[in-house]
Amino acid sequence: MRSMLVGTLGLTILAVASFAITVTRRPRSLTSPQLRRLRLFYLGAIACQAAHFAEELSSGFYVRFPEQLGLTSWPEGAFVGLNVFWLVVWVVSLSGLSHSFRLAVFPAWFLALAGVANGIAHPLLALRVGGYFPGLLTAPLVGVAGLFLIRELRRATTSAELPESV
Repeated sequence: MRSMLVGTLGLTILAVASFAITVTRRPRSLTSPQLRRLRLFYLGAIACQAAHFAEELSSGFYVRFPEQLGLTSWPEGAFVGLNVFWLVVWVVSLSGLSHSFRLAVFPAWFLALAGVANGIAHPLLALRVGGYFPGLLTAPLVGVAGLFLIRELRRATTSAELPESV
């Protein structure tokens, strides 16, 4: 358990940042073409992340990444469960985006930020080990998809007015 908590600390930080963005930005009213574009980029990022997860699973990321941190490997079932959970959340939140539900924006921001982080982290891990590191092949796709999704989310949201202090 400790290994998974420590090993996913970076994702936890990105989730907190995503929540902060969700609180400070609200969805705009989007035209039908704008909404289709946002959903297309979001769906593309989800597909890239699914491919990334498949590569990580097949190449033992859940064993090799914790080793880099001096931790024990993660149970395969827990790694699969966490990834499948997020894939389901992202797909479900697609419908929430269609109705401008603010809470639906949180998973999208998390996917975007985590995608960019993956696009940076996996090549660095490969450099550290001096060769292939699990997830390296799909990490650039996930990173680029994350950048495009950030762009679309910025277009689809606006700064929220925070209540004035009393």
